[in-house]
Amino acid sequence: MHFKHPEILYFLFLLIVPILVHLFQLRRFKTSFFTNVRFLKEISVQTRKSSKIKKRLLLATRLLLLTCIILAFAQPFFEAKDSKNAANEMYIVLDNSFSMQAKGKKGELLKRAVQELLENTPETASFSLLTNTENYWNTDIKSSKSALQNLKYSATPFELPSIIAKIKAHKSAHKKDIVIITDAVGLAEKDIKNLDTEEKPYFIIPEAEQKNNIAIDSVFINQTLENFYEISVNLSAYGEDFKPVSMALYNQNKLIAKTIINFDAKKKKIDFTIPKEAFHGYVVIEDNGLAYDNKLYFSILKTKKTNVISIGEPEKSNFLSRIYTSAEFNYNNYSISSLDYNSLDKQNTIILNELTEVPQALQTTLKAFVAKGGNLVVIPSEKTSLSNLNSFLGNFGKIQFNTLENKAKLITKINFDHPLFSGVFENKITNFQYPKTNSSFDISSPYPAVLSYEDQSVFVTAIQNPVSGITVFSAPINTTNSNFQQSPLIVPLFYKMGQNNQKTGINALVIGNNQPYFVDVLLTKDAILEVKGNDDSFIPIQQILNNKVKLTFNDFPETAGNYSVFDRKEWVENLSFNYKRSESDLSQVNTNIVSDFKTADTISTIFNTLQTERTDSQVWKWFVIFALLFLALEMAIIKFVK
Repeated sequence: MHFKHPEILYFLFLLIVPILVHLFQLRRFKTSFFTNVRFLKEISVQTRKSSKIKKRLLLATRLLLLTCIILAFAQPFFEAKDSKNAANEMYIVLDNSFSMQAKGKKGELLKRAVQELLENTPETASFSLLTNTENYWNTDIKSSKSALQNLKYSATPFELPSIIAKIKAHKSAHKKDIVIITDAVGLAEKDIKNLDTEEKPYFIIPEAEQKNNIAIDSVFINQTLENFYEISVNLSAYGEDFKPVSMALYNQNKLIAKTIINFDAKKKKIDFTIPKEAFHGYVVIEDNGLAYDNKLYFSILKTKKTNVISIGEPEKSNFLSRIYTSAEFNYNNYSISSLDYNSLDKQNTIILNELTEVPQALQTTLKAFVAKGGNLVVIPSEKTSLSNLNSFLGNFGKIQFNTLENKAKLITKINFDHPLFSGVFENKITNFQYPKTNSSFDISSPYPAVLSYEDQSVFVTAIQNPVSGITVFSAPINTTNSNFQQSPLIVPLFYKMGQNNQKTGINALVIGNNQPYFVDVLLTKDAILEVKGNDDSFIPIQQILNNKVKLTFNDFPETAGNYSVFDRKEWVENLSFNYKRSESDLSQVNTNIVSDFKTADTISTIFNTLQTERTDSQVWKWFVIFALLFLALEMAIIKFVK
């Protein structure tokens, strides 16, 4: 037992006072004589015995009374079990990601968590509240009531390491108590590995009762016909025993198609045929799961021709005119002597086809062309000057040409995961007719190969960056050196190289991906593009690149939907934004990863536990009660004991 004011215990010396008073009483007795004293002597003896007992009882009660009063003023207490952490600061981490829309026993998980915080957090408790998007430092429940009541679901996934990093960065002289309220969807073991072992957080993991969910994953153009687009919608079903759901397709909020989907598999692809024209709308389903992934916004832009030129001998470039047809491309070929340098800025893709040397003036122009978002394709010649070519390629990356090997090699390996082949193959092909080259350069490249030889050396490699693409062949592909022009691979490869970083097909951006977007518009120096939706608008980061503008959106917009790009008040083009689908699977919850941490069902349980373990047991009140009891006992002895 400990005392808050131990110096008051010195007053226990006062206990000697009642003892002295009882020992040295100054009353004297007078002797009286009577004729018959036999009976008086017996009465005298009895009176003296009862008087001694009464005095001793009074002495004991007064000593105990005074002792209890002194001990009460000294305020004794028993130290709390966890008293060393009594001054800890409280941090409440509340997951408000889209997966918290799921319904538990008492409603939506997030709304129920907010309600419990409002009802069970002590008004005197000070804490910091952190959500996926907002931070409220050193607040209390009254001050944060409005923020909690107006808390919205966030498109930002729950990332525990980044939130813990914010808490650690918040300097404090005290230790931290961290309470994490999350449904644990997407919470991985690596996310909690770096948690402080001394400041183990408390986890509250509300569980969703309904874990079935259907999500729209993506939309793409499956086939382009003469007058129609055949678009495909990919869906994923998470859970078991799904009922049929309806799907509708809207263009400018006008219903153009509707169907019923029966899920006989976890993955489903639904096809729609729409007119071959600009589209600005969305596809939507109706299910009983999460609402945020039931709608996917997308746009199809009016078809624009891509500008492509090749620089090289005309007889070696004839095959390109058969790939870059006039229906989709503005294609031209120039020899190095007839090249108009002023026309290069207007191109989307430039192909250097078997040049023996790249003039310095052309190198400078192409370097600026690539820096401003242009695509470059380099096909070497057998007579290429290696020093000249390596010096030129050094402006863009680390691809370097070595010696020429005069031996035939088969092209046997396709990198199906490379961006140049995305959406080209439905299945991975292994039994195709292998093209070959009779001679090729040995090149060193740290970048992934697009096509490789049978000896794993590189045939085609590419430098991919956010604004442009540089594709490099290791061998000439003229008909004398190779039969690659007769291979089925040449059409999709050159088509994708020509369209690299150009808008083809469906426009459906993901919020937060930070991938640059290019708008084909010619702006004046001080002009600014603005993105507008139905309810909000914003100005993205932008950079003027010749005849187009590079836009970077970062975490904007905050709301998914159909938007449009405006140059002042003039419409430029449409684009659409969607939320990430990373939290659609409600079954990806692994509560075992938090088994080493303390868990609770509600926030009130945590507050009660902390209060019990960290509050000293005050016992001075009991001494006050005992003092009153001894006072009452003293009064009773005086009154009733004779």
